[in-house]
Amino acid sequence: MREFKQLDLGMYVITKKQKHTWEEFHSFLSNFEFENKKTQIIEENVQNIPIKKYINEFWTSKQRQSTAIHEISYRACFKPQLPGFFIERLTDEGEIVYDPFSGRGTTIIEAILKGRIGVANDINPLSNILAKARLFPPYTSDVEKRLKEIPFDNTKKADIDLSMFYYPDTEAEIVSLREYLRHRKENGTEDEIDEWIRMIATNRLTGHSKGFFSVYTLPPNQAVSQKSQIKINERRNQKPEYRNVKKIIIRKSSQLLRNLTQLERQNLEKYADKSVFLTEDARQTKQIPSDTIQLTVTSPPFLDIVQYSNDNWLRCWFNSLDDAVISKKITMSRTIEQWSSVMRDVFKELYRITKLGGWVAFEVGEVRKGQVKLDEYIVPLGISPGFKCFGILINSQVFTKTSNIWGVNNNEGGTNTNRIAIFQKDVET
Repeated sequence: MREFKQLDLGMYVITKKQKHTWEEFHSFLSNFEFENKKTQIIEENVQNIPIKKYINEFWTSKQRQSTAIHEISYRACFKPQLPGFFIERLTDEGEIVYDPFSGRGTTIIEAILKGRIGVANDINPLSNILAKARLFPPYTSDVEKRLKEIPFDNTKKADIDLSMFYYPDTEAEIVSLREYLRHRKENGTEDEIDEWIRMIATNRLTGHSKGFFSVYTLPPNQAVSQKSQIKINERRNQKPEYRNVKKIIIRKSSQLLRNLTQLERQNLEKYADKSVFLTEDARQTKQIPSDTIQLTVTSPPFLDIVQYSNDNWLRCWFNSLDDAVISKKITMSRTIEQWSSVMRDVFKELYRITKLGGWVAFEVGEVRKGQVKLDEYIVPLGISPGFKCFGILINSQVFTKTSNIWGVNNNEGGTNTNRIAIFQKDVET
């Protein structure tokens, strides 16, 4: 099993020569054109600060197919095209890309696929489970061989009531797998194939199709309570049916690995070992040396809209994690003032770790029916420690099938644009 090394400051040379300059990025965005749509540039005062807003359809599923290995559901995650856009234009091969709110690991995985070093941080340990394994993807044949070696006992039963989610034989298979993985982790024999199986199983616990272990429930990035699932079953007049855990894991493995290119596998082999995973408060990441990060691409929690630990109680159970402890660690700000206070300290830390000439792309959105535009609050918070605000990039979006699942189908609810506040640590500051 590969060890994840701490960053070594001696690897990096601080230079005053700027690559990927302000002027070059402005020129690129200004001249960007997709399907005859040119970038609209608006100059506005944001919190009494003159700011440029760049508006266009900068990335969509039509422009490029993302690598299938990203297809792990996680609530409130962005598409890989978003970090990919900035990674390709603001970094070179071998430079460090960081995400302080890593979630399912989209930024770090996309960075490594493109030949960069990734640093991921998320105070929720589930983030590491969902991201790490995908940096060392096995072959499906290896997964199938390992699953055949794992003994499943059809008399096993969970230590909590899961009868509303699973057919008894399916529950027994899940419990058998859980006990196998826990034993392997505790005695230090868990390897990369085990971690891959853990990642897949964690993602397949609940969902709304036969590709999941459970009876029909809410989308796979959220786990409802036992009581809520009972009501869903009654309303749909449904009972859990048998789902073959091993077959589902093999099928999902094949889906994730279906279009990895040779270059992407080479980049994973070259840079995954150099990458770092942290489970710290984003305001205090002392493991990251100063002046080392070339690019941060992130999306923070948006006020109290998404309750991460509540959504993940079943995933925590499967991985023997205490969801109550995780819930206390995760900062969920209920007011814009509280949220701004937390983000101000995050930016102080980002300024410390960012290289001279390095960049921060901070994705936020319109929340509370568009009444709160967090990007406009972010601008002074980023400027406060010393960053210069390049501007706000607004990627126009149409609502997706996933958006409709959540009941979002018009411009009055949810987020229909990516709004990214962009900052640079200038050599003159």
